[in-house]
Amino acid sequence: MAKRNVLKEKSYLFAIRIVNLTRFLQGEKSEYNISKQIIRCGTSIGANIEEASGAQSDKDFIAKMHISLKEARETALLVKIAERHRLFNSRTSREYVERHGRDNHSSYPES
Repeated sequence: MAKRNVLKEKSYLFAIRIVNLTRFLQGEKSEYNISKQIIRCGTSIGANIEEASGAQSDKDFIAKMHISLKEARETALLVKIAERHRLFNSRTSREYVERHGRDNHSSYPES
């Protein structure tokens, strides 16, 4: 039985929420520039965590996890910028993301 990886699960669910947030920004607000940046860095977090799990060395693992952390920081900044420019408010976007998130895969896919 495979060991559960909470970090992978959370980054996967976060990526789904990011996809839904960008759908909201593009569909409801017709905003494409910042939403493309948000989806790029927001989904990159989990991709780098996944890459780290197959790292060739401890140094490689640490490097990939640092990249994931940088992408998380960038995502947080972009979301703050979008919120500051009233592209969404936390409640509206959270409701949209959670409502549409239930329609997607709600748990991390087992390999």
